Amino acid sequence: MFSRITGIGGFLPGEPVSNDDLARRGIDTSDQWVTSRTGIRFRHLAEGGQSASDLALEASRRALAAAGLAASDLDLIVVATSTPDFIFPSTACLLQSKLGNHGATAFDIQAVCSGFVYALTIADKFVRSGSHRRALVVGAEVFSRILDWSDRATCVLFGDGAGAVVVEASETPGILSSALHADGAHHGILSVPGSICGGKVIGDPFLRMDGQAVFKFAVRVLAEVADECCQAAGVAPADLDWLIPHQANIRILEATAKRMKLPMEKVVVTVDRHGNTSAASVPLALDEAVRDGRIVTGQKVMLEGVGGGFTWGAVLLAF
Repeated sequence: MFSRITGIGGFLPGEPVSNDDLARRGIDTSDQWVTSRTGIRFRHLAEGGQSASDLALEASRRALAAAGLAASDLDLIVVATSTPDFIFPSTACLLQSKLGNHGATAFDIQAVCSGFVYALTIADKFVRSGSHRRALVVGAEVFSRILDWSDRATCVLFGDGAGAVVVEASETPGILSSALHADGAHHGILSVPGSICGGKVIGDPFLRMDGQAVFKFAVRVLAEVADECCQAAGVAPADLDWLIPHQANIRILEATAKRMKLPMEKVVVTVDRHGNTSAASVPLALDEAVRDGRIVTGQKVMLEGVGGGFTWGAVLLAF
């Protein structure tokens, strides 16, 4: 028994917000400053009443439609998010309710920007075990809720969005290999070091990041885990048709491709228009590349994520 992705969907809330738009809102930044350092020109920001499950719902409906399935056909729902609607119940259960599914296994995964890769790997193992046959895997984030808008080093980097895939049991391989890792010793370089206690915020409720440390760590582990996945599947990195890394910063994408000896023409890039959407970035990029015809049947695609924790991982797909 194998598993394959049979449907993909993405959703970005509202209209694109440019770097100049942020400057007009009073943030000490400019298009030249942001673009030259990150490659980011636009991002999407959720409205005040929109939650992660709302964004996930739209992406999920599109993925189900692409797979030709109804929500009732699902027996597993896994949502990767660091910005859940509530402490509990899980965003996956809220999404399940909004979809009208009853009885499927549903839970959240918290691995920050690696979340979708983690969730997809877990769904693959559920399906390959034979216990489940049709899974919905979602990455959904509203990072705008945890940003310090006075900190231009972080607030200009992130955006909101959701991406989803349907994973089904198959007699032919679709997910060829996967690898997941974490090292909590690096938790301090990217975190939201706050919590709720007695109805009050304890500590710092905003995202904090050591950009240089994150850059160095991300480039190293993304190249290593991609090579690990290729070796497990018996595929040479040069034979990859597409690389879809977590969309954090164009410099990270370029450095990762260089380490893997891949031309940038093989790298799917959406960070310029989406910003860093954390767990949503990989499925959103995958959705775009499938919809515009770049990814077609017969190709091999590497998905990669790296995020706070620190966590990282990769999944190698055959389309």
